[in-house]
Amino acid sequence: MLPMRSLLVALAIAVASCGPRAQIPAPTDVADPPETAIVTDSGLVYVALKQGGGITPRSDDKVIVHYTGWTVDGTMFDSSVSKGKPMKFVVSEVIAGWTEALLLMKTGSKYRLWIPEELAYRGEEGFPAGTLVFDVSLISVSYTHLRAHETEADL
Repeated sequence: MLPMRSLLVALAIAVASCGPRAQIPAPTDVADPPETAIVTDSGLVYVALKQGGGITPRSDDKVIVHYTGWTVDGTMFDSSVSKGKPMKFVVSEVIAGWTEALLLMKTGSKYRLWIPEELAYRGEEGFPAGTLVFDVSLISVSYTHLRAHETEADL
């Protein structure tokens, strides 16, 4: 397991080395979440664009997601969608806002997240600053262990 700083640096290098990619237009509410958005105690703001019917990951599970990220001025800074390849990672090894959101989602869900800087990159050099907006689709979850009510046949 990589330390958080190493993972962030690895992600920055991966983003920087991807070359040109198609720009995905920012959602119309990128700068201001709708009144129906949910605000958690930590300050994460989200709306469910689509509710999935699958399972909810745990912090030590691996997930596969598609995502696009924008700054609140509408500038896209990263997207697995435009790269044509979803991202796979352990839930607890990404920014705090993503971890919190993924622990709320079920597979098949798509959420729009407004992540304040203290739950994002915290001023880390080479990363976007301020509140960030992500559309995140949870594609799948890989268990790191069997859950109490499941058997290997359930997987």
